[in-house]
Amino acid sequence: MAVAIRLSRGGSKKRPYYRIVVADSRNARDGRFIEKVGTYNPLLAKDSPERVKLDNDRISHWLSVGAQPSDRVLRFLDAAGLKERTARNNPQKAEPGEKAKERIEERAKKAADAEAAAAEAAAAPKQEEAEAVTAEAIEEATAEPTAEAETVAEEVAEEQAPADTADVPAEEPVAEEAAAEAEAVEEAPAAEATAEEATAEAEAGEAPAEGGDDVVPPTEDSPQAVEAAGEGESAEAPAEGAAEEETKA
Repeated sequence: MAVAIRLSRGGSKKRPYYRIVVADSRNARDGRFIEKVGTYNPLLAKDSPERVKLDNDRISHWLSVGAQPSDRVLRFLDAAGLKERTARNNPQKAEPGEKAKERIEERAKKAADAEAAAAEAAAAPKQEEAEAVTAEAIEEATAEPTAEAETVAEEVAEEQAPADTADVPAEEPVAEEAAAEAEAVEEAPAAEATAEEATAEAEAGEAPAEGGDDVVPPTEDSPQAVEAAGEGESAEAPAEGAAEEETKA
């Protein structure tokens, strides 16, 4: 039979009170025991002498016959100087079990999903506002001009119309005067040349030069022919008078 020195719980709900007993390790925690060797009241202060009470003589006896104290009772015995407790190192003691790990993973996943949903919910209004602004801009660009816009456009056109029309009369007379002066300058040398040619022909009484198709040759009835005949008669008259004077002499 394996004998253990351990705690047996008593007291009411949320007000525990423990007895330190020597019992068979196969019995229930709060079941049958062999001997009571002390008490433990966790509700008292740590520095209170009534917190832990031990029967040192009986505990030493049971330890001598091979009884094994539990970890909590061994702490009490180490503090009382009855048995030394060796330090233990259990790095996996605080590590959660498999089910606890699964629960932690589920919580982390739910938290990530909640954050993603919150981010989407926060981004949705901004996206809707941007889409609304874009739609309004497209409608304004494609919409027909309103009555106010047409009125403003007409007023601007009326203001610009006098300035545009005022420039046209000022430019057209200048252009016409420049064209008339150019034509007059071109016609003046031609008229002077024809007048000089006609005077020279009248004085010389010669026929027009070759290639002068524009000048008409003088005829018998023309003034030039009459003048030429008068000059011939005046030339012959002095000759006849001279012959008569010679005969008289």
